[in-house]
Amino acid sequence: MKKKLETPFSTRQYMLSEDFELYYYSDSSLKRVASHAHDYYEFYFFLEGNVSMEIENRSYPLAHGDVILIPPGVSHKLIIHDPAQPYRRFVFWMSREFCRHLLALSADYGYLMQVVRERQDYIFHNDRITFNAIQSRLLRLLEEMRGRRFCRDAQISLCVKDLLLYLTRLIYERNHTRLQPETDSLYESLCAFIEEHIEEKLSLERLSEEFFVSKYHIAHVFKENLGLSVHKYVMKKRLGLCRQAILSDMSVTEAYQAFGFGDYSSFYRAFKREYGISPKEVRDMRFGKG
Repeated sequence: MKKKLETPFSTRQYMLSEDFELYYYSDSSLKRVASHAHDYYEFYFFLEGNVSMEIENRSYPLAHGDVILIPPGVSHKLIIHDPAQPYRRFVFWMSREFCRHLLALSADYGYLMQVVRERQDYIFHNDRITFNAIQSRLLRLLEEMRGRRFCRDAQISLCVKDLLLYLTRLIYERNHTRLQPETDSLYESLCAFIEEHIEEKLSLERLSEEFFVSKYHIAHVFKENLGLSVHKYVMKKRLGLCRQAILSDMSVTEAYQAFGFGDYSSFYRAFKREYGISPKEVRDMRFGKG
């Protein structure tokens, strides 16, 4: 993670901005923070550490990828089990007034807050792929907020909305899983299967066996919907996930091994062909090297 994006931890529990604030913290030997509540919404994105979050007197052990939403007035505190371990997280604060502004744009923005309030489910667990997508949005927003590029304010507004809508859609779709997946179109089902098994071997034969449909029909479905073969679709999906993972602080080696590439040379050639630069050049650009 870029050192310039890190913020020294402060026990301040009030907002300086009228709308929203985003921080990336990385600490060791952090002092205990007493139980408290805010008058704003707190989104907490856990990266690393041996800690639990106590919310309304209930303790939740945290794992990498956990996202927590704490509404205004809800009491909470962090419990540190091993102060010697590095403790890393993103924290996003959003004022009630800004929340009302978003709701005036679309009632959809209120779904996640409503779920948390009604069910008192504050923590959402995420797999590595999903959290990489969340983290890339956080990093992009943080870099825009710390920078001074042209169109900065407009881009920050887009980044905030994109982050919140991504989280909202994610939780909505988890809570509205269809009871009869067989009613889904074959194309949607195939894409969902590929997404869930992207790190595995995915061939027309494999998909044909899974869906009891001829491989020629599957090939036709992809050509008709995307203009791509299944192989090219899977390759683009894997390369996109690798690029996103590299931009989210994963090493090049970890990325290509995690998303279904058998060896570095084939991954390198495909990546260079897709993006015009090497994986290492993407990582160096991200971390300001070279």
